[in-house]
Amino acid sequence: MRFTDVPERLAGRLIVSCQAYPGEAMRDPRTMSQVAQAAIVGGAAGIRVQGIADIRAVADLDVPVVGLWKDGDDDVFITPTLDHARAVMDAGADIVAIDGTRRARPDGLTLAETIHGIRAHGDVLVMADCGSLADAVAAEAAGADFLGTTLSGYTGERPKTDGPDLELISLISDACERAVIAEGRLHTPAQAAAAIGAGAFAVCVGTAITHPSTITSWFADAVADAGGGATRTAG
Repeated sequence: MRFTDVPERLAGRLIVSCQAYPGEAMRDPRTMSQVAQAAIVGGAAGIRVQGIADIRAVADLDVPVVGLWKDGDDDVFITPTLDHARAVMDAGADIVAIDGTRRARPDGLTLAETIHGIRAHGDVLVMADCGSLADAVAAEAAGADFLGTTLSGYTGERPKTDGPDLELISLISDACERAVIAEGRLHTPAQAAAAIGAGAFAVCVGTAITHPSTITSWFADAVADAGGGATRTAG
């Protein structure tokens, strides 16, 4: 791990997730690195990226890097196996983000066995992407350093809220000792602030900052719904 003070660097701060989906115009490690650098200029204290090439592309930035590898078609696809986690570590991540739910993992290992294997491979912190309070409690017992709300609304245990799951952030913060990283459907600065108010240690924002296609669609839909200019003739 490049930094010995990762928790101190992230406490009460913003992590920006720089990811593009396969086939998108921005799906290039160089582009994601530039987006990450722009986010840091804006005040990001950490960067979250997906894929080995992207992790390598940002590994020299002077902020902690949360790395993950989305792979496979199973329910568990965020750094789904120990081998994936080891590869993320070797690529230069300071924090390895893994599926932190209680669901079966593709390699048959338990979450605790996976985290133990990560520790044996090298010096790195582990972020467990959880979908419920029960996930977070189990992930803490398994040895995770950070508890993320990333999968809230996607595992069937909690409803998919319009914004961040502030209730879950509060529940995990009250029940667990490990730091909670709020992630998922954080679309405004006010929501990010509310997540801190609910007990989050840090906040991770992706789509609202780094996904132009989605941001554009929000504005395009709003303009279309308003019917701007529909009753007038241009020219």
